[in-house]
Amino acid sequence: MSQAFQTTIDGGIAELVINKPPVNALDSSEWFALARRIDELGHDPEVRVIVIRAEGRGFCAGVDIKELDAHPERIVAVNGGNYATFKAVHRNPVPVIVAVHGFVLGGGIGITGAADIVVASDCATFALPEVDRGAMGGGAHLQRLFPVQKVRYLFFTGEKIGAREAERYGFIERVVAKAELREAAMEIARKIAAKSLAMIRIAKEALNGIEDGNLEDKYRWEQGFTLQAYTSPDSAETRRAFVEKREAKF
Repeated sequence: MSQAFQTTIDGGIAELVINKPPVNALDSSEWFALARRIDELGHDPEVRVIVIRAEGRGFCAGVDIKELDAHPERIVAVNGGNYATFKAVHRNPVPVIVAVHGFVLGGGIGITGAADIVVASDCATFALPEVDRGAMGGGAHLQRLFPVQKVRYLFFTGEKIGAREAERYGFIERVVAKAELREAAMEIARKIAAKSLAMIRIAKEALNGIEDGNLEDKYRWEQGFTLQAYTSPDSAETRRAFVEKREAKF
Protein backbone atom coordinates (compact mmCIF):
# COMPACT_ATOMS: atom_id res chain seq x y z
CA MET A 1 0.00 0.00 0.00
CA SER A 2 1.19 3.51 -0.78
CA GLN A 3 2.58 5.45 2.13
CA ALA A 4 0.82 8.57 0.78
CA PHE A 5 -2.37 7.53 2.56
CA GLN A 6 -3.68 5.13 5.20
CA THR A 7 -7.07 3.51 5.66
CA THR A 8 -9.04 2.02 8.53
CA ILE A 9 -12.50 0.44 8.67
CA ASP A 10 -14.66 0.58 11.79
CA GLY A 11 -18.40 0.30 12.26
CA GLY A 12 -19.10 0.35 8.54
CA ILE A 13 -17.09 3.56 8.06
CA ALA A 14 -13.93 3.48 5.95
CA GLU A 15 -11.61 6.36 6.78
CA LEU A 16 -8.92 7.22 4.23
CA VAL A 17 -6.32 9.75 5.35
CA ILE A 18 -3.98 11.40 2.84
CA ASN A 19 -0.63 12.05 4.48
CA LYS A 20 2.29 12.92 2.22
CA PRO A 21 4.28 15.89 3.56
CA PRO A 22 4.83 18.65 2.88
CA VAL A 23 1.66 19.46 0.88
CA ASN A 24 -0.06 16.15 0.05
CA ALA A 25 0.85 16.44 -3.65
CA LEU A 26 0.73 12.95 -5.17
CA ASP A 27 2.78 11.56 -8.03
CA SER A 28 1.34 9.49 -10.88
CA SER A 29 1.75 6.11 -9.18
CA GLU A 30 0.22 7.42 -5.95
CA TRP A 31 -2.86 8.72 -7.78
CA PHE A 32 -3.42 5.28 -9.28
CA ALA A 33 -2.91 3.65 -5.88
CA LEU A 34 -5.40 6.05 -4.33
CA ALA A 35 -7.97 5.25 -7.02
CA ARG A 36 -7.57 1.51 -6.49
CA ARG A 37 -7.96 1.80 -2.74
CA ILE A 38 -11.09 3.98 -2.94
CA ASP A 39 -12.59 1.52 -5.40
CA GLU A 40 -11.70 -1.44 -3.17
CA LEU A 41 -13.30 0.20 -0.16
CA GLY A 42 -16.51 0.81 -2.08
CA HIS A 43 -16.75 -2.87 -2.96
CA ASP A 44 -15.89 -4.10 0.53
CA PRO A 45 -19.05 -5.64 2.07
CA GLU A 46 -18.02 -4.19 5.45
CA VAL A 47 -18.04 -0.61 4.16
CA ARG A 48 -21.21 1.50 4.12
CA VAL A 49 -19.68 4.95 3.74
CA ILE A 50 -16.21 6.40 3.06
CA VAL A 51 -14.64 9.45 4.71
CA ILE A 52 -11.64 11.04 2.98
CA ARG A 53 -9.57 13.59 4.90
CA ALA A 54 -5.92 14.56 5.27
CA GLU A 55 -3.19 15.37 7.75
CA GLY A 56 -0.74 18.23 7.46
CA ARG A 57 -0.91 21.80 6.24
CA GLY A 58 -3.76 21.27 3.80
CA PHE A 59 -6.05 18.72 2.22
CA CYS A 60 -4.33 18.18 -1.13
CA ALA A 61 -2.15 20.31 -3.41
CA GLY A 62 -2.91 18.10 -6.40
CA VAL A 63 -0.24 16.60 -8.61
CA ASP A 64 3.49 16.57 -7.96
CA ILE A 65 4.69 19.43 -10.19
CA LYS A 66 8.31 18.46 -9.57
CA GLU A 67 7.67 15.03 -11.08
CA LEU A 68 6.17 16.61 -14.20
CA ASP A 69 9.00 19.14 -14.46
CA ALA A 70 11.53 16.29 -14.45
CA HIS A 71 9.37 13.91 -16.52
CA PRO A 72 6.89 15.84 -18.68
CA GLU A 73 6.05 12.63 -20.54
CA ARG A 74 4.32 11.39 -17.40
CA ILE A 75 1.46 13.82 -17.95
CA VAL A 76 -0.49 10.96 -19.56
CA ALA A 77 -0.01 8.81 -16.44
CA VAL A 78 -0.90 11.71 -14.15
CA ASN A 79 -4.03 12.39 -16.20
CA GLY A 80 -4.93 8.71 -15.95
CA GLY A 81 -4.41 8.60 -12.20
CA ASN A 82 -6.46 11.74 -11.63
CA TYR A 83 -9.29 10.45 -13.82
CA ALA A 84 -9.32 7.09 -12.04
CA THR A 85 -9.33 8.70 -8.58
CA PHE A 86 -12.12 11.18 -9.25
CA LYS A 87 -14.19 8.47 -10.93
CA ALA A 88 -13.59 6.11 -7.98
CA VAL A 89 -15.06 8.78 -5.69
CA HIS A 90 -17.95 9.90 -7.89
CA ARG A 91 -18.97 6.43 -9.11
CA ASN A 92 -18.26 4.67 -5.85
CA PRO A 93 -21.02 2.24 -4.83
CA VAL A 94 -21.28 3.94 -1.41
CA PRO A 95 -21.43 7.61 -0.37
CA VAL A 96 -18.14 9.46 -0.03
CA ILE A 97 -17.72 12.28 2.49
CA VAL A 98 -14.75 14.61 2.05
CA ALA A 99 -13.45 16.63 5.01
CA VAL A 100 -11.12 19.41 3.86
CA HIS A 101 -8.82 21.86 5.61
CA GLY A 102 -6.16 24.32 4.53
CA PHE A 103 -5.46 24.38 0.80
CA VAL A 104 -7.70 22.44 -1.58
CA LEU A 105 -5.93 22.72 -4.93
CA GLY A 106 -5.97 20.98 -8.31
CA GLY A 107 -6.51 17.30 -7.64
CA GLY A 108 -7.89 18.26 -4.24
CA ILE A 109 -10.67 20.10 -6.08
CA GLY A 110 -11.24 16.97 -8.18
CA ILE A 111 -11.71 14.77 -5.11
CA THR A 112 -13.94 17.34 -3.43
CA GLY A 113 -16.03 18.01 -6.53
CA ALA A 114 -16.53 14.27 -7.08
CA ALA A 115 -17.69 13.65 -3.50
CA ASP A 116 -21.24 13.26 -2.22
CA ILE A 117 -20.90 15.42 0.90
CA VAL A 118 -18.33 18.08 1.81
CA VAL A 119 -17.44 19.38 5.26
CA ALA A 120 -14.76 22.01 5.69
CA SER A 121 -12.72 23.64 8.40
CA ASP A 122 -12.93 27.41 8.59
CA CYS A 123 -9.31 27.56 7.42
CA ALA A 124 -10.04 25.78 4.13
CA THR A 125 -9.40 27.57 0.84
CA PHE A 126 -10.36 26.39 -2.63
CA ALA A 127 -8.42 27.16 -5.83
CA LEU A 128 -7.69 25.71 -9.24
CA PRO A 129 -4.38 27.28 -10.37
CA GLU A 130 -4.13 25.12 -13.51
CA VAL A 131 -3.51 28.07 -15.85
CA ASP A 132 -0.54 29.07 -13.69
CA ARG A 133 0.80 25.49 -13.85
CA GLY A 134 0.56 25.14 -17.63
CA ALA A 135 -2.23 22.59 -17.45
CA MET A 136 -6.00 22.27 -17.74
CA GLY A 137 -8.66 20.11 -16.06
CA GLY A 138 -10.77 20.26 -12.94
CA GLY A 139 -13.32 22.73 -14.24
CA ALA A 140 -15.99 20.03 -14.43
CA HIS A 141 -15.45 19.18 -10.76
CA LEU A 142 -15.25 22.85 -9.74
CA GLN A 143 -18.60 23.33 -11.48
CA ARG A 144 -20.18 20.85 -9.04
CA LEU A 145 -19.14 23.28 -6.30
CA PHE A 146 -19.67 26.73 -7.82
CA PRO A 147 -21.89 28.26 -10.53
CA VAL A 148 -20.56 28.72 -14.05
CA GLN A 149 -19.36 32.31 -13.87
CA LYS A 150 -17.67 31.80 -10.51
CA VAL A 151 -15.90 28.76 -11.92
CA ARG A 152 -14.58 30.83 -14.80
CA TYR A 153 -13.44 33.61 -12.50
CA LEU A 154 -11.57 31.16 -10.29
CA PHE A 155 -10.11 29.29 -13.26
CA PHE A 156 -8.94 32.36 -15.19
CA THR A 157 -7.48 34.19 -12.17
CA GLY A 158 -6.23 31.24 -10.10
CA GLU A 159 -7.45 33.06 -7.00
CA LYS A 160 -8.53 31.17 -3.90
CA ILE A 161 -11.82 31.41 -2.05
CA GLY A 162 -12.16 30.77 1.68
CA ALA A 163 -14.60 28.33 3.26
CA ARG A 164 -16.82 31.00 4.79
CA GLU A 165 -17.30 32.76 1.45
CA ALA A 166 -17.59 29.43 -0.39
CA GLU A 167 -20.27 28.30 2.04
CA ARG A 168 -22.81 30.67 0.51
CA TYR A 169 -22.70 28.70 -2.75
CA GLY A 170 -24.29 25.77 -0.96
CA PHE A 171 -21.92 22.85 -1.57
CA ILE A 172 -20.42 22.75 1.94
CA GLU A 173 -22.59 20.88 4.43
CA ARG A 174 -20.81 22.29 7.48
CA VAL A 175 -17.99 24.72 8.24
CA VAL A 176 -16.36 23.98 11.58
CA ALA A 177 -13.15 24.67 13.48
CA LYS A 178 -10.26 22.51 12.32
CA ALA A 179 -10.20 20.62 15.63
CA GLU A 180 -13.83 19.62 15.01
CA LEU A 181 -13.46 18.63 11.35
CA ARG A 182 -12.97 14.89 11.69
CA GLU A 183 -15.83 14.50 14.16
CA ALA A 184 -18.15 16.54 11.94
CA ALA A 185 -17.46 14.14 9.06
CA MET A 186 -17.73 11.07 11.26
CA GLU A 187 -21.04 12.22 12.71
CA ILE A 188 -22.54 12.35 9.23
CA ALA A 189 -20.87 9.05 8.33
CA ARG A 190 -22.41 7.33 11.36
CA LYS A 191 -25.89 8.45 10.28
CA ILE A 192 -25.36 6.92 6.84
CA ALA A 193 -23.70 3.76 8.19
CA ALA A 194 -26.81 3.09 10.29
CA LYS A 195 -28.97 2.84 7.14
CA SER A 196 -29.68 -0.21 5.00
CA LEU A 197 -26.57 -0.82 2.89
CA ALA A 198 -28.73 -2.12 0.03
CA MET A 199 -30.87 1.04 0.05
CA ILE A 200 -27.87 3.38 0.29
CA ARG A 201 -26.15 1.68 -2.66
CA ILE A 202 -29.31 1.94 -4.75
CA ALA A 203 -29.70 5.59 -3.74
CA LYS A 204 -26.10 6.41 -4.73
CA GLU A 205 -26.53 4.87 -8.19
CA ALA A 206 -29.89 6.57 -8.67
CA LEU A 207 -28.58 10.01 -7.70
CA ASN A 208 -25.61 9.69 -10.03
CA GLY A 209 -27.99 8.79 -12.82
CA ILE A 210 -30.11 11.93 -12.52
CA GLU A 211 -27.19 14.38 -12.61
CA ASP A 212 -27.03 16.72 -15.59
CA GLY A 213 -24.37 15.48 -17.98
CA ASN A 214 -21.60 12.97 -17.37
CA LEU A 215 -18.89 14.22 -15.02
CA GLU A 216 -16.30 11.74 -16.27
CA ASP A 217 -16.91 12.61 -19.94
CA LYS A 218 -16.61 16.32 -19.15
CA TYR A 219 -13.34 15.79 -17.31
CA ARG A 220 -11.96 13.60 -20.13
CA TRP A 221 -12.73 16.43 -22.54
CA GLU A 222 -10.75 18.84 -20.37
CA GLN A 223 -7.81 16.45 -20.14
CA GLY A 224 -7.39 16.59 -23.91
CA PHE A 225 -6.63 20.27 -23.50
CA THR A 226 -4.07 19.48 -20.80
CA LEU A 227 -2.15 17.50 -23.41
CA GLN A 228 -2.52 20.40 -25.84
CA ALA A 229 -1.25 22.82 -23.18
CA TYR A 230 1.78 20.62 -22.58
CA THR A 231 2.91 21.11 -26.18
CA SER A 232 3.38 24.84 -25.47
CA PRO A 233 6.73 26.16 -24.21
CA ASP A 234 4.73 28.35 -21.83
CA SER A 235 3.59 25.20 -20.03
CA ALA A 236 7.16 24.05 -19.44
CA GLU A 237 8.07 27.55 -18.23
CA THR A 238 5.30 27.52 -15.61
CA ARG A 239 6.58 24.25 -14.14
CA ARG A 240 10.21 25.36 -14.18
CA ALA A 241 9.27 28.64 -12.48
CA PHE A 242 7.31 26.74 -9.83
CA VAL A 243 10.26 24.44 -9.08
CA GLU A 244 12.69 27.37 -9.02
CA LYS A 245 10.28 29.44 -6.89
CA ARG A 246 10.24 32.44 -9.23
CA GLU A 247 7.74 34.28 -11.41
CA ALA A 248 7.10 32.70 -14.80
CA LYS A 249 8.29 34.72 -17.81
CA PHE A 250 6.32 34.68 -21.05
